[in-house]
Amino acid sequence: MPVKEELFQLIEKMNANPEHIENEKDRVFQVNLDESGQLQIVIKDGKVSVEEGTLHESEVTLILSDKNFSKLLKDDLNTTIAFMTGGLKVEGKMGLALKLQEIVKKYQ
Repeated sequence: MPVKEELFQLIEKMNANPEHIENEKDRVFQVNLDESGQLQIVIKDGKVSVEEGTLHESEVTLILSDKNFSKLLKDDLNTTIAFMTGGLKVEGKMGLALKLQEIVKKYQ
């Protein structure tokens, strides 16, 4: 399954059961993927959406392969090791990258 499809399935699950995101601040997470390009995960008013490109200003950008992003979405990526070995690069607020991982974990 393409990673974008995996992301859209996760977003559907999040919006169907927003208890873990309804009190989150409005945020934009930028994800730059090797194969699939630039995506933005937008949390706004307790709902999540995905935008292609860079329509919004983000406080954090994750740069990784589609394969590693798929693992992240399944909570199957050791982000510390990926970061240390160059499989994951983070630009901006590192804490927000960890926040995204924490949110994803709650929906597994």
